[in-house]
Order: sequence, then structure tokens, then C-alpha cells
Amino acid sequence: MKPIGTDPRILSLAAEVAKSPEQNVPVILLKLKEIINNTPLGSSELKKIKQDIYCYDLIQYCLLVLSQDCSRIQGGWSTISQLTQILSHCCVGLEPGEDAEEFYNELLPSAAENFLVLGRRLQTCFINAAKGEEKDELLHSFQIVTDSLFWLLGGHVQLIQNVLQSDHFLHLLQTDNIQIGSTVMTMLQNILQINSGDLLRIEGKTLHSILDEVVFKLLSTPSPVVRSTATKLLLLMTESHQEILILLRLSACYKGLRNLLNKYEPGTEFSQEIGQLIALLTPKVYQEVEEQKLHQAACLIQAYWRGFQTRKRLKKLPSAVITLQRSFRSRRTKILLKLNKQKEEEHRRLQLQLQRQRAMRLSRELRLSMLEIVHPGQVEKYNREIEEKSALIIQKHWRGYRERKNFRQQRPSLTEYKAAVILQRATLKFLEKCRKKKKIFAPWQGLQDLTDARRVELKQQVDDYLRRHPSSQMSDVTSRELHSQAQEQLQHYLMGRALEERAQQHREALMAQISTNIEQLMKAPSLKEAEEKEPELFLSRSRPVAAKAKQAHLTTLKHIQAPWWKKLGEETGDEIDVPKDEFSVELGTLFIGGTKPP
Repeated sequence: MKPIGTDPRILSLAAEVAKSPEQNVPVILLKLKEIINNTPLGSSELKKIKQDIYCYDLIQYCLLVLSQDCSRIQGGWSTISQLTQILSHCCVGLEPGEDAEEFYNELLPSAAENFLVLGRRLQTCFINAAKGEEKDELLHSFQIVTDSLFWLLGGHVQLIQNVLQSDHFLHLLQTDNIQIGSTVMTMLQNILQINSGDLLRIEGKTLHSILDEVVFKLLSTPSPVVRSTATKLLLLMTESHQEILILLRLSACYKGLRNLLNKYEPGTEFSQEIGQLIALLTPKVYQEVEEQKLHQAACLIQAYWRGFQTRKRLKKLPSAVITLQRSFRSRRTKILLKLNKQKEEEHRRLQLQLQRQRAMRLSRELRLSMLEIVHPGQVEKYNREIEEKSALIIQKHWRGYRERKNFRQQRPSLTEYKAAVILQRATLKFLEKCRKKKKIFAPWQGLQDLTDARRVELKQQVDDYLRRHPSSQMSDVTSRELHSQAQEQLQHYLMGRALEERAQQHREALMAQISTNIEQLMKAPSLKEAEEKEPELFLSRSRPVAAKAKQAHLTTLKHIQAPWWKKLGEETGDEIDVPKDEFSVELGTLFIGGTKPP
């Protein structure tokens, strides 16, 4: 993904690289040096520029240029060395973001390997060069490449192990040229000063090769510069790692190293470093190293013993471990359930949004189809009905929301009311049971309030009611006759209503036909202005109807196709006159259903 707010200089440079031919790309990439130099070091602007350069693949272009043949590049080794500076400065301090794995695992190792390959090519050209000026130029380019490699390793320490294990680096170190060898050993010394721990992580064969080459240069090279650099490098390696010191002291390959170092004259410039190295190789120092080694072994044994004790205690506490595992798994399960719930809610929300959009789209399509069907004069009325329906729906939803809100607010009081009702019901049932128990165990006392006079009075009231309301009794034959009469009257009513409806429809059709004929006669031209075909319209009942339908149809089409500014100021019932030339369809081709004329 391309970054937002990219520097316009990077954009223009990337566009120029993409459009230019292959031989002009290296010279164009040199413009990056000016952009980087004009930006303050350590600023956020410089970080943003490096991110833009990486995102637009300009660093990959630089790597591709470094792998090309120097003779095909304009500017030669000078352009190549400047590109190595640009590449190292762009890679150091860069935050790749999403492509971090590709950047650290592929791009950086490839860049370090290309620097070493480029150094070997420069070494070969420097050895084969004949002129002094050409040698100076090649040596200067070689120093720029080594400085760029050191800058890259200083920003990304994890590449040191890859560089030390590379065969190209070992070939550069094994050169016989004094200037090249001094430059490579100085770079190795600077690398070990950054992180000397990577020296022991490389393979033993490679470590022995590097150590052999440093010792060889110390003992066999006549140049004091190379010997001084080799002495400082060997001293740094022995002081940093006890294993290398033990190797120099005990290995058969370096058995006479201390005696050879004693032969150097004390007046040399690096006699102090040689003295320190000889002092490290003496038996006394070796004894101290052995004691230190024994001390480290004792510490290791103590660490193993303490670890054994700790593991033994942990074996006695399985329940704690099981509890921790159970709590961890339950917490992880809760987190996963929460994440799944959030995903489901998000999916449900998206589906609801899509359904709403789909419903809105369908309603709008339905509305458009209805507008096409509705007569132009009825559009305003239709819009008012739609607005009223929409207002009613909004009011309904708002009232429902308000009532639900009120219900939620009144829910505690309703709960209390229901609880009170339940308590009252239970209490009343309990009291009823108590009263029933009392009645069961109470003795029968009879009806004390009901006397003989009262019984006579109630008996007389019942007899009077039965006398005033005698029961009606009907036989089965009479009920069947009454039912058949009701069915006949109902059938007669239904048949009469169907005939009345048919007659009403016929009257309405006749009235519509009469009104249509009257309207056609009112609009008909005089006999002087009438043409041959116009009188034929009144010979058949179907033709005036067809003409009226055609006229109404064309009027509607023209009104719909007219621009909006022509419809301004029109009323709902206004009609638009249509020229007679637009009646392109012959009326004889239309069929209008109906009865034939008498």
C-alpha cells in the first residue's frame, strides 16, 4: 500500500525511473543522495523520506544496479560507490511497517552480499589496474564500499554474522595487497567493536580461517600499517573471547606464536600492543584463564543444582500448575468468545445495513415504477399519499420507541406491583383455606334467616315469572318449513342483487360512452374544415374510443418527455394539445372490445 503524503521529489524520481531506459537509471538514482543530504539527520522528515523510497521500490532498483556490469553503467565505479552510500543510508533507520519480514530476511542480507561481491570486483580491478590514477580511483571506491557496508552493519547488527560467514569476506581478507588488506582488517576491527559476540556464533572452520589470516598478516607482512592493524585486531579478539585466547595458547598451529612475537624490536609503533598480546599468551595469564574457567564451571554446576532443586519443588506443586493452566485456558476461551461475538455483531450489523440499503433501493424502484404507471395529473396526489404514509410510519415508530422507553422506566414499579399481587393472591388463598377449615369443623345451624313466610313469598314470585314468560315450543316440521322459506328469500335477494349490479355496470358504461361521444362531437371540426377520414371516426363506436385513447396516450407521453421548466406553473388537470401529425398509428389497426352498434 502506497503511503499518504508522499514527498513530491520521491514521486517525480520514481516516475522518472519507471519511464527511463535501463542505462539511465543509475544516474537518476544518484539524485536520492541530494534529497537525503538536504534533510536533517535524525528528523522525522528523514524517516518519512526513507519510507517513501522503500515503498516506491527505489531501494530494490539500487540493488539491481549493483548486480549489473560496471562497464554498462554511466560513471563506472564512481556511480556504483555512490549508490552503495545511498543504499546503506536508506536502509539504516528505516521502519518498513507491514513488509518487515521481507525487509529483514531478504533485502538486508541481499544488500550485504552485494556489497561483498562488489568489493571483490573492485579488488580484482585494483590488482589488474596499471595506471596510478586508476588505482587511486579504484581504492577510493573500495573504501567507500567498505564504509557503506560498515554503516549498514552498524544499523543492523544481525547482519554481522552473515558477513563474517561469507566466502566473499574471507577472500577479501586473504588478499596480498597491502592497501586492500589494511582496509578490510580495519573494517573487521570496527565490526568487532560494534558486536564481538557474533564472532563465536560462526562456524569453527570459518573462525579458524579468519584467525589464521590475521596471524599470517601479523607475522609475514612487511608493511607496518598492516602489522599494526593485525596486532590490534588479534588483541581485540583475545580480550573479547577467552576461547580464542585458549585456542592460541593450546593449539598446535600457534605453538610458536609467542616466541615469534618476542623477536619484534621494542621500538616499533605497535610494540605496546604486541607486549599486551605477549602478556596474554604467557602461562601466568593462561593459569588465570584456567582458574576463571574453573570458576565458570563451578557456577554452571551450581546453576544445574539449583535448577534441579527448583524442578523438584515444582513437581510437588502439580495442583498449582493445573490451576494456572485452567485459569489461563478459561481466560483464553473467554477472549476467543468475546472476539467471536464481536465478529458476529459486526457481521450482523453489516447484514442489517445491507438489508436496509436493499429495502430502500426496492422502495425507490417501486416508487419509480408507480410514477411511470400513474397518470401525470395524479403524481402530486400520489406524492402526498406517500408523504402521509411515511409520516404515519415515522409517528408509529416514534410512539413505539416512546412507549418502550416508558415501559422500561416503569418496569421496576410493575415488578413491584406484580410481586404485591402475587403476595395478595397467596394471602387470600391462605385465608380462604383457613375459613374453609373453620366451616368444616363448625356445627350445622341451618338457615336462620329464611322463615316459612319468606319461602311462600319466593314461591309465589317464581310462579308469577313463569306465568308471564311462557316457554315457546315449535315442532320439527314447522322449523324445517321456516328454514326453507328463509333459504328461498335469501336466494331471491342474491339473484336480484347480481342483476342490479350488472345493470348498474351497463348504465355506467353507457354513460361513459355517451360522454366520450359528446366530447368528440364538441371537439369535432365543422363540415367545411373536415377531411375525408374524420367523418369515418363517427361511423363506429370503437373508432372514437380508439381516437380518444390514442390522443390521451400521446398527450401523456409528450408531457412526461417534456423538460421540467416547461411544466412550471401547470395545474393538475391541465391538458396539452397534441398536433394531428403525431397520430402515426392508423385507428383501424386498434381493437376496442365491446358490443356492436345497433
